[in-house]
Amino acid sequence: MTTDKCSREEMVKEKIGFMGLGIMGHAMAANIAKAGYPLTVYNRTPKDLPELQNLGVKTAPAPRALVEGSDVVIAMVTGPEAIENLLWGKDGAAQAFDRNKTFINMSSVSPMFTKNLGHRLAPSGVCFIDAPVSGSKKPAEDATLLILAAGAKNRVETLTPLFSTMGKRVVYCGEIGRGSMMKMANNLLLALMIEGLSETLNFGKRGGLSEEALLEVILNGPLACSIFQMKCQALTATCYDPNFPLKHAAKDLKFVIDTAYEIGAPVPVGQTLLQLYSAGVNKNWGDLDVCAIMKVLESLCSNEG
Repeated sequence: MTTDKCSREEMVKEKIGFMGLGIMGHAMAANIAKAGYPLTVYNRTPKDLPELQNLGVKTAPAPRALVEGSDVVIAMVTGPEAIENLLWGKDGAAQAFDRNKTFINMSSVSPMFTKNLGHRLAPSGVCFIDAPVSGSKKPAEDATLLILAAGAKNRVETLTPLFSTMGKRVVYCGEIGRGSMMKMANNLLLALMIEGLSETLNFGKRGGLSEEALLEVILNGPLACSIFQMKCQALTATCYDPNFPLKHAAKDLKFVIDTAYEIGAPVPVGQTLLQLYSAGVNKNWGDLDVCAIMKVLESLCSNEG
């Protein structure tokens, strides 16, 4: 990685390549295109892309071809295995990386994986930026994600206009790996809060309290927050359409536990959360929204009382 390459300013919008068009990626790519960036996309599973095609977005036949026609390449996929396949699989993207390219991983992976990825990419000269996001489907659609960026600070600054097409704020987290670390810390709290809200509602209702009264207290007192406002509606309607799938929460919690072991940080509640979210995945509820943790708690209820 060279400072000159990572700090260069572009007089025109750089050509963007985007890999991964799932729940989050499709909306993020659409917002990039709406902002006027030349955009080419690649998805591992071929799919119809009428919205993107109407925005003039091109489709690449393989990751390598996508990189060859792009200045900046973004990956937004499910995790390490998907990234490995995109970069080093057949016609992988890494074959076309060089000092004139920038690769941004916005996927949720562990800090250790990110650091290792940086070491593996270094010989190519590509400028690697570690930039996962905080937010789910609706913020992705509304371009209100929080971008957790790490890597060469001057390059992050020049990429801010691009990041701003997808998010409301860019937080610089430090060297490579710190973006992923921030994502894990954030998702540990998210998992704790969603489980805590679900546990409280289940506990209160089984103790004879009405759901309406519980919500009135939670949403109008000092504990009220935007995530509770958002998820209470899903919980009360038992609507578990995935904004952030439960299986992804379980995956991230595994990353948290592994990272905690590596750095010597105690996460006793995190250990319990991993068991609960994993139980939901084992019951085939992984594709439901993270709020389906309520189903796990209800499945543990005694029939007595």
